[in-house]
Amino acid sequence: MSPAALLSLFRNAVRILSVVAVACTLHLYLYPLFRGCAFPLPSTASIAPGSTADPSAFHETLRQHISGPTGISAPFRLLALGDPQLEGDTAIRNYGRPAFLHLEWAIRHLTFQTEQPSLRKRLRQVTHDLVDVFFDDIPDTLESIRKHIDLFGNDFYLAHIYRTLKWWTKPTHVTVLGDLLGSQWIRDREFHRRSARFWNRSFRGAERIPDEVAQYPAEDYNVSGVLGMEDSETAVWQRRLINVVGNHDVGYAGDLTPELLDRFELAFGKASYELRFELPIEDLEANVTVFDPEKNPGSNRLPPELRIVNINNMNLDTPALNQSLQDNTYAFINAVIHTSSAVEYKGHFTLVLTHMPLYKPEGVCVDPPFFDFHEGGGVKEQNQLSADASKGFLEGIYGLNGDANAPAGGTGRRGIILNGHDHEGCDTYHYINQSLPGDERRWQAARWDAARNDQLPGKSGLPGIREITVRSMMADFDGNAGLLSLWFDQDTWEWKYEFAACALGRQYYWWFVHIFDFILLVLLAAYGALEISIMSGFDAEKWLQAKLFASPAPKASAPNVELKKTDNTANGHTTTITNSN
Repeated sequence: MSPAALLSLFRNAVRILSVVAVACTLHLYLYPLFRGCAFPLPSTASIAPGSTADPSAFHETLRQHISGPTGISAPFRLLALGDPQLEGDTAIRNYGRPAFLHLEWAIRHLTFQTEQPSLRKRLRQVTHDLVDVFFDDIPDTLESIRKHIDLFGNDFYLAHIYRTLKWWTKPTHVTVLGDLLGSQWIRDREFHRRSARFWNRSFRGAERIPDEVAQYPAEDYNVSGVLGMEDSETAVWQRRLINVVGNHDVGYAGDLTPELLDRFELAFGKASYELRFELPIEDLEANVTVFDPEKNPGSNRLPPELRIVNINNMNLDTPALNQSLQDNTYAFINAVIHTSSAVEYKGHFTLVLTHMPLYKPEGVCVDPPFFDFHEGGGVKEQNQLSADASKGFLEGIYGLNGDANAPAGGTGRRGIILNGHDHEGCDTYHYINQSLPGDERRWQAARWDAARNDQLPGKSGLPGIREITVRSMMADFDGNAGLLSLWFDQDTWEWKYEFAACALGRQYYWWFVHIFDFILLVLLAAYGALEISIMSGFDAEKWLQAKLFASPAPKASAPNVELKKTDNTANGHTTTITNSN
């Protein structure tokens, strides 16, 4: 290949790679757009329930980016992220010890810095340590280097999900549903290091909810905000993170201590609190129908209000390591129950955010119920709440009842439960059959799709509620995120909702795009330098000819030597002898 052809090939390769890089980078950084991710719209939610790519919702989101808010979107849009689990030193093999520990020991043995009974045993120990260098030290060091790089990249992988979805979908609120960090057993120094990574890398620009805003349930409460408005207050809530406490943050009931809980709350906000948001009704005729103790005492309509209850349910089950902390959790739940509106009234909606999913029998979700306990007592591990604790959620907080003669027919309060913990995710409908005899009534659970196909939600005699366990945003679970839309229906005077999901995909694609872009930048720099040199008069073809296409020098050889010898023979002939190399 000639120098000119090689230069032309390099130019064309850079141009082709540039096109590929731009396409991949745009696809990665605009992945919600290409996947059609958007918050469901009030007008289309019933047409495509659970849809990940609702065309109408997608087009509305696109219009918002082009022309600004249109007023069609739901007034409450929650970006729900599950289980980021930032890892750290506990995931690095040789953390806290020398990278080549066995090599150091071998040197110490050889330099007689250790005590050995004989030279033979000293040499044998040196041999063992040298073998361990190749089978332990080198693999562990390489794996540790890989893990350091992986942790660094994972922080920005999670950041990419949060930043891109927040930009594209325009949520009004954001929640992280527990397991913010990867281990409750880490020391304070490592905890603070991971917390800094959480706020400065993965969720850069986000804010912790102030303690004075995260309020304890009470009859007289302050409104946390107003929905349906586009103002500075809305922008503040878009930056705040509603952080839920998880088992990897503070431990299960058998591990949870005041020190672990205080550490979490200092870094990420209170573990249990409520937020109240009002939705103004501009229709004067509708406002007249709202309950008023003097003007309209017979109405069952309350001013529209969304109640978000963030509950630390890590120590609901027994036995617990710290009884006082468990008493505080139950006191909080009782306060939520006692400050709830009566089940006969309409207009309020309760959104419970927690980490541990409610009890479900085997076969409903991927993981069956599992409980493990410490030898001395205390819950060591669980993947669901117990049936009794779950019953307290359903019948206490939501007022659902298996007795048809209960207030409001046992239908309870409107609401939905969002949680994490189960990395695979699960969408469930909990219900109870009021037609069964009292001793046979049990809370049942079914997959949401199956329950909807059987028309269980809203069916008479089957009060129930939906629970969505949001699939993890970790790379192993496709970088998933949940999109919950809530809006108010004035005709029925009830809140309605719809949920969608949006996944980025595995981390390999994220790594590939960034590595590919880096290589291309190096090639572009080389290409630019080459073009500038050519414009400055540098003869690239001549340089390539000299460096790559120069012919090798011919091998030196002795010159031809011609020897002549004259022999005066009798016949007068001359004989010539030639020696040629």
